[in-house]
Amino acid sequence: MKNLQILLFTLFLYQNLLAQTVSLEPNNLIANQVSMSFEKLNGIKVLKVVKDSAVKKVDEATFVRIKNIDFQEGTIEVKVLSRLLKTASPSDRGFIGLAYHINADNSKFDCIYIRPTNGRADDQVRRNHSIQYFSFPDFKFNRLRKEKPEMYESYADMGLNEWITIKIVVKGKQAKLFLNDNTQPSLIVNEPLGENTSGALGLFVDVGTEGYFRDLKVSK
Repeated sequence: MKNLQILLFTLFLYQNLLAQTVSLEPNNLIANQVSMSFEKLNGIKVLKVVKDSAVKKVDEATFVRIKNIDFQEGTIEVKVLSRLLKTASPSDRGFIGLAYHINADNSKFDCIYIRPTNGRADDQVRRNHSIQYFSFPDFKFNRLRKEKPEMYESYADMGLNEWITIKIVVKGKQAKLFLNDNTQPSLIVNEPLGENTSGALGLFVDVGTEGYFRDLKVSK
């Protein structure tokens, strides 16, 4: 039993050593069809991201790209908080999440994002659409909802204006999304639709969202 405890502790330390805290500073970030700025929320420095108003379509390449990371497999973790812009429409949901396996010109990537306003809606159908996977450019949410209903969306408890930890674990062709301290995934993607098996990471927002990010960590 003692040897097992030592082994588990060693594995825990090894995983922590592999985790890389990624700097969210201007020299490490590239805004792509979004604006970015730095603010303080409750005394904590955070990155604010808003989608460019000129981009009318949804599920587009609207993210802050992280420099000098080529991610294939492993874990991506970040804390996010979303609010609705004053200009948001009734159909906007506070869309915020993570893009990964982004190619060099941002024309192909996979993404998992959340819709915080749906998490506590009185409408059960809306609740079922709290989490979304899509693959740009061919498999956006509307196509997936029509052709593969329920396969790439899920429910989880969440809300606007609260910090939510998003963790995506990618292993082989499978991706799992964990929220906050949950030990069970809120979404499992067993059939990813993107062509890329590696690439950059992006902090994703969509229409009507005032998104905040902090504490980005990556382990490979």
